Amino acid sequence: MNKFPYFFIGVVLLTLTACYYDHEEILYGAGANQPCTDSVGTVSYAQKVVPILRASCYSCHSGSYPSGNQLMGTYAADKAMAQNGKLYGTISYASGYSPMPKGAAKLSNCQIATIKKWIDGGMLHN
Repeated sequence: MNKFPYFFIGVVLLTLTACYYDHEEILYGAGANQPCTDSVGTVSYAQKVVPILRASCYSCHSGSYPSGNQLMGTYAADKAMAQNGKLYGTISYASGYSPMPKGAAKLSNCQIATIKKWIDGGMLHN
């Protein structure tokens, strides 16, 4: 029995599966290399900061028994964390702070810059 057709088919299949082209949009999402515009101008607490904190912080740091006894989830609590330096220290992985969010990826540079801009802008309730 001639094994050549099976060998040829196997080589073609290996070649086709080994050659692929990764599209940046598929790997990293649309706009992966786009500049961070969320931290430009005055940063809105309600529109820019809260969504980041809700996605990364509030699930552990709210309710009756917040993780690490660090309550977040209201403007007053979030502002207090920002004023004492814990918010920026933890999300930027600064020395002396526990890196947050625990068990998840570090916030993107854009998200960190957005929160930093809000803090530097006086932590407005806007």
